[in-house]
Amino acid sequence: EPPPTNTEANIVDLGVDFDGSITWNGDKVDRDTLDTKLLEAANSKPAAEIQIDPNRLAKYDSVAMVLADAQHLGVTHIGFTGIDQYN
Repeated sequence: EPPPTNTEANIVDLGVDFDGSITWNGDKVDRDTLDTKLLEAANSKPAAEIQIDPNRLAKYDSVAMVLADAQHLGVTHIGFTGIDQYN
């Protein structure tokens, strides 16, 4: 029998801070690096799950731009974390 395959999705924490800066698993990245990482995440098997964690003071435009880039590059598994900070 072939060995079992690892089907557990790679989970990425994508932070958007109040000043528009972006972090990938805690490491600050620029827009070009973000696009490269999003493309790699979209093409990984299994597909990576991107969990966006926006700072409560982050501008809507900054978060929307990250979402648009992710969609444009083919990321299909996107969710939000940290929503409890808005209550």
